[in-house]
Amino acid sequence: MKTIYFDNNATTQVADEVYQAMEPYFRSLYGNPSSMHTFGGQVGIKVREARESVARLLGCDPSEIIFTSCGTESDSTAILGTLSAVPHRRKVITTRVEHPAVLTVCRDLESRGYTVIELSVDKLGRLDLSELEHHLDDDTALVTIMYANNETGVIFPIDQIAERVTSRGVVFHTDAVQIVGKMPLNLARSRINLLSLSGHKLHAPKGVGVLYVKRGTRISPFLLGGHQEGGRRAGTENVPGIIGLGKACELAFSHMEDENTRVKALRDRLETSILKACPDSRVNGDTESRLPNTTNISFEYIEGEAILLLLDRFGICASSGSACTSGSLEPSHVLRAMGVPFTAAHGSIRFSLSRYNTQEEVDFTIDKMPQIIKRLRELSPFVQGAAAGR
Repeated sequence: MKTIYFDNNATTQVADEVYQAMEPYFRSLYGNPSSMHTFGGQVGIKVREARESVARLLGCDPSEIIFTSCGTESDSTAILGTLSAVPHRRKVITTRVEHPAVLTVCRDLESRGYTVIELSVDKLGRLDLSELEHHLDDDTALVTIMYANNETGVIFPIDQIAERVTSRGVVFHTDAVQIVGKMPLNLARSRINLLSLSGHKLHAPKGVGVLYVKRGTRISPFLLGGHQEGGRRAGTENVPGIIGLGKACELAFSHMEDENTRVKALRDRLETSILKACPDSRVNGDTESRLPNTTNISFEYIEGEAILLLLDRFGICASSGSACTSGSLEPSHVLRAMGVPFTAAHGSIRFSLSRYNTQEEVDFTIDKMPQIIKRLRELSPFVQGAAAGR
């Protein structure tokens, strides 16, 4: 049975070109890029070229790129490194809909005496920037707000936010894991101080990420030890991963138009057809400002996990916004923050496409979804209860 993969916001297929670029650095070109000899030096040159490829995609200078192990490390470095650099400030502002890589760190800081403000969102998942302005003060060390939400795809006005935050002398960080490679960025013209990305979200391997640090931004190292990354991140570089990420960034740059035309059209076709064929369904999030590959759809009165299990029987991979933690009966914290009704939040499914998806895959899924939803609603006690209440 063929796998139809619509879970690209979770992780992506490593591009063939990326794998081919990486392969020599596992065996034949295994030198340490910090070594003085030619054998290691040639590896160092390739690491430098990968750094330049990442910088080109982000629209920044290569010296502003720090390679890390993943997006989570980049987020922790940005948050904890900033607080360490400005210890006299004890306030952090974030949002209620952040990825756990940010939200968990912020809530841990709260337990250690920091003031943490979690900004609210409206029913479409949008921020009210006046609320942000209200909380900015002289004690604020950092504002950390994601660029695009991993569950709904909603894009925040990050350049506008960065302008407001930095004009008050506060450092601004954004987790851009979901948007890098899907939408054009130009960090040289932005007021963003710190930006995180993860390789495995843009067809590079797992285990490599980046923290962008705008020149002049004060930040203390998170990992101490060696001199690597200009003394900003200790540890021997993950050379194959870095080479792969560099190649993936080159490919993302060249495929940007495809992401925003063909992939977006496939997403729209999938979404529109499902909404038409499945009654009592709704899109979660702002459809006017979102990632081109993402749709989050709620189906009333049924469980998202049950939908996923039946999709899996047809080889279709998606994800659910409900019960993110094993054993939890609570829906996604993102959908709860948006005020999505309980009966809809539990039945949310995220489809996230990539440039490797085809119309045939989309049409196959469109064909299977109505029968899956119909079958589950026939079994659902919630449907029977709703009918009795009418």
